[in-house]
Amino acid sequence: MAKRETIVHWFRKGLRIHDNPALSVAVDKVRENPAKYCLRPIFVLDPGIRKWLRVGPNRWRFLQQTLANLDENLRSINSRLYVVRGNPVDLFPKLFHDWNVTLLTYEHDIEPYAVQRDRKVETQAKEHRVEVHIEKSHTIFDPDVILKKNAGKTPLTYQKYASLAGECKIPQPLPAPQKLPVKYIAPEPDKEERRNPACYDAPSLKELDVDEASMGDCKFPGGETEALRRMEESLRNRSWVCNFEKPNTSPNSLEPSTTVLSPYLKFGCLSVRLFYGRVSEAIKGQKHSQPPVSLIGQIMWREFYYCAAAATPNFDKMVGNSVCMQVDWDTNKEHLEAWTHGRTGYPFIDAIMRQLRQEGWIHHLARHAVACFLTRGDLWISWEEGQRVFEELLLDADWALNAGNWMWLSASAFFHQFFRVYSPVAFGKKTDPEGKFIRKYVPELARFPAGIIYEPWKANLETQKKLGCIIGKDYPRRIVVHEEISKVNIQRMSAAYKRNKALKEEGLDGDSAATASSPAGKKRTASSSTPPAKGKTAPKRQRLENTIQKFFKKK
Repeated sequence: MAKRETIVHWFRKGLRIHDNPALSVAVDKVRENPAKYCLRPIFVLDPGIRKWLRVGPNRWRFLQQTLANLDENLRSINSRLYVVRGNPVDLFPKLFHDWNVTLLTYEHDIEPYAVQRDRKVETQAKEHRVEVHIEKSHTIFDPDVILKKNAGKTPLTYQKYASLAGECKIPQPLPAPQKLPVKYIAPEPDKEERRNPACYDAPSLKELDVDEASMGDCKFPGGETEALRRMEESLRNRSWVCNFEKPNTSPNSLEPSTTVLSPYLKFGCLSVRLFYGRVSEAIKGQKHSQPPVSLIGQIMWREFYYCAAAATPNFDKMVGNSVCMQVDWDTNKEHLEAWTHGRTGYPFIDAIMRQLRQEGWIHHLARHAVACFLTRGDLWISWEEGQRVFEELLLDADWALNAGNWMWLSASAFFHQFFRVYSPVAFGKKTDPEGKFIRKYVPELARFPAGIIYEPWKANLETQKKLGCIIGKDYPRRIVVHEEISKVNIQRMSAAYKRNKALKEEGLDGDSAATASSPAGKKRTASSSTPPAKGKTAPKRQRLENTIQKFFKKK
């Protein structure tokens, strides 16, 4: 009997069986001829990825739970998950050969690492005569379609993106694949399975080298089943759905005031197309809030950032990023460390950062507060540093959204009202005047009364002793004085805006302006040995160089 052909579905994101077009293609082909084909849904766990990808223990746990749940759900359709260890580029040639693979399916990914990896795997597949089928289902709208509608240009405002998306047809979510027939026979064990029957099982936390003691309580279990349950629970209250407005939710409530579906959307445990459809059903025929603050609006923000990221090289960096303003941020390791670990001396900021480290999630408005504090508000540290911390600690750390939101909140792109600065004191008081949130996450201050818990430095030493917390000893002194430094930083931001505007007026725009106006670009320009371009462009180039040097001398 001839060896059956293997169809491989490669899970990366999209860790679900509902509304998974690429998986459905694979399953349907096997269902058509189970005597000819067998199915191997795989997830590639690359040990080497830990060397460069920042993933904290809470997100490893979320992934481990998600993979275990995905295996359960695949077994419900008479299949299973095969977790293969190694680098995808090294693994696939062997898998193609050993498993007699003729079709590989997967979901498209816009992240730079994924684009390079997938290009290599596609080349390998072609060499092994393996057909590759790719579907786009991690977003509602295909970024390429949006860009084409906008003459190839990146839409840089939410409103522009929404108008372009409004011209597109909304794809309907697919149901989970039908169960493979009873007569279907699972793939024959390969050499690795015969040697170790558990070799393709989902990983344990121990295998992932996760210190369980370093994790907080598991408030948000991973997996498709939990994602669907949480979605239905959120949508059960139709009035809440219709009246939802993100700015009116609380950044410091003890329990989340939003859906907390972002981790499930990030990993693809929940289809964004399904969520969009279910929200649309809930508000149909009802008076409801409108984008961008509504639930539909929140989904569209995700779509907006994905489109911007897909079209912009170096989207997660300042230099070489055509949409990002170039700012002469400071480097201060002590301040960055204090912010990262919740030791700034500002209880509201510290409570948020400690919640992030413990639970892997913080409210979006809380992210606003700590991001503004780190960058343009108080510490004048680059948004790239904050991006890296969020990348490690957030359950929902999503490459496109993380970079996009950090640029927005630092007023480096998309948002330009840099003079609007969040107060690390007043902002939290609006929704939690009693300071319950601070008492939970900054227990050193638990005995401080509401009147001073946001500003403990105002208590005299005798009061501090009575309350069991001496500032500078049991809880840190504030590392900056917000009332003073925020004014200074507004002026610095104003100067940065003027500098960038002048460079663009001199003819530098896009990537050229990004490179030339950055500190790195400044160094290259000042020491450049490249002769001026010949012809009519030489005077203009000289003016550009003079302008660049003039503005950076003012730094």
